[in-house]
Parts: sequence; structure tokens; C-alpha cells
Amino acid sequence: MASSNNKTMTKSRIISHLAEKVETTKKQVSELLEELVSLAIKETKSNGQFVVPGIGKLVKANRKARMGRNPQTGEAIKIPAKTVVKFRVAKACKEAIVPKR
Repeated sequence: MASSNNKTMTKSRIISHLAEKVETTKKQVSELLEELVSLAIKETKSNGQFVVPGIGKLVKANRKARMGRNPQTGEAIKIPAKTVVKFRVAKACKEAIVPKR
């Protein structure tokens, strides 16, 4: 999806690109994108993961409680356990972007 002027693909530029590519309206592409995001959030929340074929997957993970340090004082502090969301890039996607040597 690289563009000729090397700017970051914003949401509106992605929508324009896809609408042009599949010959449909920007409104339809925008609705599809919103639905994909909504589905990804709902599925990750309830099932712990959501796969975007060919790109990767959102994964809900539990992080254990651990000891850390206050960077200003050097004082040891306890960091509580919490749930985080991670994105794991698909192997094929990673190798297409950064080929193995």
C-alpha cells in the first residue's frame, strides 16, 4: 500500500485507495472498516483473539505481577498483574516486509 509521496496511510487514504481498487463507494468501504474494527474488539474481548488473515492476530494476554523500579528515585515498586492486548504479526506478512537474509 505504499504511496508515491511516502506519507503515512491515514484512515481516509486507506478508504480512498480501497474504494478505488474494488470500484465501490468510500462510504461502503468506511462502513466495512468500522465493522471490521468493531468485530475485532468484540471477538478479542470474548474469545481472547481475533485473526486478520494474512496480517496477524490480536491477542488478549495476562501479564503477571512483577517488581519494577521508579526511574526517578530507583525505589523498588510492585507492578500489579493486568490484562493487555498484543498484536502478533503473521509469519508470511513479516517475511514479505522484512525478508530473511
